[in-house]
Amino acid sequence: MTWRTAMERALYGTDGFYRRERPGEHFRTSVHASPRFAAALGRLLAEVDAALGHPARLDLVDVGAGRAELLVNIVRAAEPGLAERLVPTAVEIAPRPPEIPDRIAWRHELPARITGLVIANEWLDNIALDVVEQTPAGPRLVLVDPATGAERPGPEPSAQDLDWLARWWPLREPGDRAELGHPRCMAWSSVIERLSGGLAIAVDYSHTRASRPPYGTLTGYRDGATVPAVPDGSCDVTAHVALDACRAAGEQAGASDTLLTTQRDALRALGLSGTRPPIDLAHRDPRGYVQALCAAGEDAELTDPQGLGGFGWLAQAAGIPVPAILAPVPVG
Repeated sequence: MTWRTAMERALYGTDGFYRRERPGEHFRTSVHASPRFAAALGRLLAEVDAALGHPARLDLVDVGAGRAELLVNIVRAAEPGLAERLVPTAVEIAPRPPEIPDRIAWRHELPARITGLVIANEWLDNIALDVVEQTPAGPRLVLVDPATGAERPGPEPSAQDLDWLARWWPLREPGDRAELGHPRCMAWSSVIERLSGGLAIAVDYSHTRASRPPYGTLTGYRDGATVPAVPDGSCDVTAHVALDACRAAGEQAGASDTLLTTQRDALRALGLSGTRPPIDLAHRDPRGYVQALCAAGEDAELTDPQGLGGFGWLAQAAGIPVPAILAPVPVG
């Protein structure tokens, strides 16, 4: 079986991982790390709203929403004038959790048209894909036994696969591997094609053509630990995203402006500095000092370049520029 087929069944089949598991019980995302991630995205939402001229209806779409924690936090913190126009929508294949507020729409597919902000936080890394390995006879698809994870060489990739490899992930030596990212490119294109006006951001483990890992990035997660990527449905199976390829696909789909950056730079630009409060605050306002210290710690985790801060952010706009607020903040 190809990796793409095995991964699709393991994650999204009738009894797949994402149909029965709570992702937060298996791995930690920025959403679970701190509500300050939602607060930063709330500030970005306000910028998008202003750039669109404060429309009567403003969409907020979370793709791969999990249990909609991010939407709940953004809606809860929104200013009244924005909140009353906001239409929050979770896109998720799992059943709607009973605790989700009624005002949050729950869909299994993207809305047909979107005006506002689309957030795809750790969504693209779970779009199923194939794996290719360079052999003395040329590139070959890697086949996998879904029950054990055992692999063997398969047929030559399709012409579409070979074209994507040549442009985005050329293989050079026998044993080199690539993860064929065009399914992620198509998934991201489908988001941009639906964006009538506003901004879409993809936040994910990522790499670019200049730094592709020679042996790929397939990884499994279960119960908070990394495990072998066996596509049997017992664990999450993920691979890092070629966000530069998704950027090109989004531009071809109609994006009018683009920014490719890191979570560290994006969140710092949105106000998450991680700066520790001055020690004299502890004497003047002990409670305020503790709160500020906690916020600094959460900011530090979200912007750690060796952790969540190293995630890639792909921001693409339609009908508006990418908000200037996302420009990196100079470090003095």
